[in-house]
Amino acid sequence: MAITINTPADIEGMRLAGRLGAEVLDYITPFVKPGVTTGELDRLCHEYMTNVQGTIPAPLNYCPPGYTPYPKAICTSVNDVICHGIPGDKVLKSGDVVNLDITVIKDGYHGDNSRMFFVGEPSILAKRLSEVTYECMWLGISKVKPGAHLGDIGHVIQQHAEKAGYSVVREFCGHGIGKVFHEEPQVLHYGRPGTLDELKPGMIFTIEPMINAGRREIREMGDGWTIKTKDRSLSAQWEHTVLVTETGYEVLTMSAGTPPPPAIVAAQAAQAVPA
Repeated sequence: MAITINTPADIEGMRLAGRLGAEVLDYITPFVKPGVTTGELDRLCHEYMTNVQGTIPAPLNYCPPGYTPYPKAICTSVNDVICHGIPGDKVLKSGDVVNLDITVIKDGYHGDNSRMFFVGEPSILAKRLSEVTYECMWLGISKVKPGAHLGDIGHVIQQHAEKAGYSVVREFCGHGIGKVFHEEPQVLHYGRPGTLDELKPGMIFTIEPMINAGRREIREMGDGWTIKTKDRSLSAQWEHTVLVTETGYEVLTMSAGTPPPPAIVAAQAAQAVPA
């Protein structure tokens, strides 16, 4: 299937959806604290999307081939859960880490992003893993420009993660997104420079590395959705939706509360600006 080249109207629609997706994460941030259940976080996000934003939670009843319909509005992946954790009765306690993955639909366009949250005081390991994963995502984003290749993104992510002693999950990847939740291209978080599809202005896709503190192998839970690390090590993930522009990239999932790019990417950007 061909990769979508979005029109200016499509890009405007994606900017709005992306910002709204990020604003859900801003909204829920103060509620992520010891004693809250993942189901309560889901309820709050669902009500904010539908009642305040007028958006639709894309995951709710989402049903790709071979799956049962996803039963909730958001994904809540705690500790050793890599992705697609289903909200429920789990009570968050101090020291937990949780990824909240939010996708909203606005006027037919999807805004997809996720962030890591610390519940109370995180361990040194958890904090370091989250920081490195955040750097991985942004290093991948920094490679986005016309003429670059998807392999360039995967390579820089893999190099940075493995240099830190971590591993990259390979069974799940970023994806094209627009009026369709998941479409071409697949955006692998590992690979070789100069390989795979060439990037062209108007492409929109997610970059969402899943990085494990231990080995990269996964195990699927009986609910058909939840994916955990096989060795029960911690996992982290960050996600943005990115547009390929004429000169580089634009991150579409930005809001007032979006964390800024890490120092490692900010320093690169400063070096790239002509004097």
